[in-house]
Amino acid sequence: MIPLRDTNPTVIRPFVNWMIIAGAVSVFFMLQPQTEPAGTVFAFEWAAIPCELTTMDPLDIQELEKATCLSSDEAGSDLFPEKSVLLGVLVSMFLHGGLGHLIGNMWMLWIFGNNAEEAFGSGGYLLFYLLSGVAATAGYVLINPASTVPLVGASGAIAGVMGAYLVLFPRAQVVSLVPFFFFIPFNVPAGIYLIVWFAGQFAISGEAGQIAWEAHVVGFVFGVAVALLLRRRLLRRVARLQRLAVPRRIRRR
Repeated sequence: MIPLRDTNPTVIRPFVNWMIIAGAVSVFFMLQPQTEPAGTVFAFEWAAIPCELTTMDPLDIQELEKATCLSSDEAGSDLFPEKSVLLGVLVSMFLHGGLGHLIGNMWMLWIFGNNAEEAFGSGGYLLFYLLSGVAATAGYVLINPASTVPLVGASGAIAGVMGAYLVLFPRAQVVSLVPFFFFIPFNVPAGIYLIVWFAGQFAISGEAGQIAWEAHVVGFVFGVAVALLLRRRLLRRVARLQRLAVPRRIRRR
């Protein structure tokens, strides 16, 4: 199912969501090299790498060649000695592996992020988004502690937003293209759409290749957990904003 939009209007202007999208797009087109090997070198220099977060040291040449973490006795010279390992966790949320990766992630954030921002408030939403990304990265590192492959993409943080949306707005409709011999638009309940999406992460695990599906799963579960914990407060905030907006016209995007 390819989502086109939801039918869950907001009464706020989701400036933080727009800023996150603009930031990711700007980084991709203005900072990330679009040619190889410069793009790969940039990722190793700036992105989060599980091995680095496990050892809290920048990756070294021997680890890169052997594609696994090594003990301090076996370690060689660091590739990027000045690299901030923890900063890489934040930077990774704004890096993407290609134009298709960027468009897919930002489209999902455009659809689901505005309602999450309305529920959490601008500051709360920014904090929630970043913590979702951190949780997703931490989960991936716990499962793959010796990996030397850079993690790029906002998918883990966006999965957290989607998990929160599932808890808060399960009955909202997601207009999606559904394949029936050919693609036709259908209104799919958000609860069904998001559960199918979540289950799909396990379906791709066997052939994931370079897809960090574990980060998606952990980010989604984190979003569900936070939204469940704060559900009443968040829904009260949405209801209060909508009451205050009446009889003003409800903004859709």
